Amino acid sequence: METQAIVTPRHATGKLLRFALTADAVVTGANAVAYMALAPLLDGWLGLSTGMLVAVGAFLAVFAALVLRLATRPEMPRNAVVAVIAVNALWAVDSLIALGMDWFTPTTAGQVVIAVQAVGVAALAALQYVALRR
Repeated sequence: METQAIVTPRHATGKLLRFALTADAVVTGANAVAYMALAPLLDGWLGLSTGMLVAVGAFLAVFAALVLRLATRPEMPRNAVVAVIAVNALWAVDSLIALGMDWFTPTTAGQVVIAVQAVGVAALAALQYVALRR
């Protein structure tokens, strides 16, 4: 009996995938700017330290830049797209775990912001996954 090799494309394509990655980069970049620029104003409202907000903002800025770079490449390496989806999924799960385990004590507004952000990031990850599978 002859076996057939399964060939996996090394590059991902599609307008929906580019849209999902670009949307991710834009929203993440906006959050990064807000967290870093407005940290002294947000810290009391969210119940998160200025240092934590700046650090999260810096991480998000780097992530947004990398995702935007990926989304605008002529050929998007499939492994890089999978990595973005994985980071997004991990962010969403970790955010909810952090709330559930009370790793820090955000205000009610902070809890809502973290939960809404987790749901949004999970939705982006799901859209990216669906678009990758097309």
